[in-house]
Amino acid sequence: MTDGDTSAGTSPDAKFEAVSKDPKKRNLVGIVRTIERALVVSLTGLGAVWALELHHFAGISIFKEQVLGLVFALGLATVFLGVKPRAMHGGDQVPWYDWLLAGLALITGLYVTIFYRELVHTLGEIDTIRVALAVTAIVVVLEATRRMTGWVLIILALVCTSYATFSDYFPGVLNVPSSPPERIATYLYLDNNGIFGIPLDVTVSIIIAFILFGRMIYAANGAVFLTNIALATMGRYRGGPAKVAVLASSFFGTISGSVVSNVVMDGPITIPMMRKAGYPAPIAAAIEAVASTGGQIMPPVMGITAFLIAEYLAIPYGEVILAAFIPAVLYYVALFVQIDLEAAKLNINGLETANVPKLREAVKGGWVFLIPIVFLVYTLVWENWQPGRSAMGAVVATIVLARFHPATRSSWARIWDAVEQTGRTCLPLVAITAIAGLVIGTFQISTLSFNFSLILVGLADTSTLALLLMTAAVCIILGMGMPTGVIYIMLAVLVSPALIEMGIVPISAHLFLFYFGMLSMITPPICMATFAASTIAGSDFWETGWAGVRLGIAAYIVPFVMVYQPGLLFIGDWVTITLTVIKSLIGVAILAAGVVGYFYRPLDWGLRILVLASACVILLTPIWASWSAMLIASACLVVAGIGFMQMRHSQARNAAAQTQK
Repeated sequence: MTDGDTSAGTSPDAKFEAVSKDPKKRNLVGIVRTIERALVVSLTGLGAVWALELHHFAGISIFKEQVLGLVFALGLATVFLGVKPRAMHGGDQVPWYDWLLAGLALITGLYVTIFYRELVHTLGEIDTIRVALAVTAIVVVLEATRRMTGWVLIILALVCTSYATFSDYFPGVLNVPSSPPERIATYLYLDNNGIFGIPLDVTVSIIIAFILFGRMIYAANGAVFLTNIALATMGRYRGGPAKVAVLASSFFGTISGSVVSNVVMDGPITIPMMRKAGYPAPIAAAIEAVASTGGQIMPPVMGITAFLIAEYLAIPYGEVILAAFIPAVLYYVALFVQIDLEAAKLNINGLETANVPKLREAVKGGWVFLIPIVFLVYTLVWENWQPGRSAMGAVVATIVLARFHPATRSSWARIWDAVEQTGRTCLPLVAITAIAGLVIGTFQISTLSFNFSLILVGLADTSTLALLLMTAAVCIILGMGMPTGVIYIMLAVLVSPALIEMGIVPISAHLFLFYFGMLSMITPPICMATFAASTIAGSDFWETGWAGVRLGIAAYIVPFVMVYQPGLLFIGDWVTITLTVIKSLIGVAILAAGVVGYFYRPLDWGLRILVLASACVILLTPIWASWSAMLIASACLVVAGIGFMQMRHSQARNAAAQTQK
């Protein structure tokens, strides 16, 4: 495989630019650029101060809605200054109507910030000013979200709002009394179940601090450290470049929580490396997409959805980390086994020793990054700090400790740039979580969440499996082109009550929704992570998409295991938990061999089907199931083991025969 083949005629840097450069972004200059940067930096600063809870230490009483209103104003005003209404829109000058929209975003947000202390006593009242501001705020949110993410969320929000307005015209269980439009608008604007609800609150209280932590790690050359660790530990083994890509992407993913960002950050490095080693372009791109997607589910730092789970269930974030750990390990075990067997099938060796850094050299100075991460996990899990406060503590630790090592010492310019880039990263989150609050508000005021749960339970007809299958399908279909956090928010309101009503453990139900919402990133036809990776690799989108489904196969099955075997989430006695984990690890390894179709030699279709069936039975059979079920699962394990041993002996005999010749 030549270098020309790996790059497909385009340099990695050029491919990175093709994916990461957004034609909608304006290149601002002069005073407008200064204003825009000031807004962005203020957004980061406000999130950091709120996460540190400095207002408590100062003895200042503030409603969280007041802070959310200010973030709303800063974030959406910045969107209208820096993002064009259409990619084809010419020029980088801010037109008058975008100045107007930015002003309206400031007015509607600051109105809540300034007057909420008086408004809180009269939220149910409707007057002309409130209705006008409410309609304006809704329009501003819709337009800002359209510019940042496209039309999917806009259509969803409009459908939900229309239902809340005209619900008395719908048939059957969906027929409920509707509310006047002015009441709906005011509710969505001022109630804490609307725009300024839990999703935006989580962004301000938690996510900004965690994004800032990730940016500070990068500013201190943490990316170099993590990549070198991945190279030192995995680079020399069979399929080393792909294993390095998985390890590096999972590291970056746990810090950033953004799938597409991980792909466009790591892909230009890892995909050409895999291509040069001999992986086909679709496989290389799919490995990067699946590995980056897994960053959302790998503790300690997961995406926004993990924090939302903690908020909805009113449990410490440490409990979410603990429950999510083993399923995430199973996801990556299945991926590692597949890329290892793929390397064996394609005869792909590891990197040359000269190109692999020494582990001792790689970890030299690593304490700069390890101490903040240990501090973060300790304060989250054992001290039960608020997540935002823990993240800000880790930020401070990173900045201070980085000064003690020449390789990690950041200039103040880089630190300032990290603060600015944090704000820019949060802009789409502010828009998305605001519109998510709008959708939730329509569910609440129209009672759609309650009615939807009734419909699902009725369709399932007491069958938990049927309800889970319907929920999985809804997650993947609704999740097409939508961020994981948004799809989770909708289904947590609409579906989780039905799952819990059927007797499913709450944390299992919410992680089930999390996983299947995440899978929209790698499931065709609309899978943003796969699209970004295939663009970098220059591979066929559909071929890459189906390869991603195969490589991420564990994520389609493990959620069902979580529901029926909560021991996987550290729920139950230690004997059950231990046996469930061991059984599941064996199951996903066998599953990986079955989907690759190789183990010492290619599997024929009959054996391949047997291996896949055995893996599913082993995974889905609880440890303390009926005796007959346990016997069937044990038989499947024995059959799979015998088949693999026969293949190994066959390969050894063939190798001996070749040697004698």
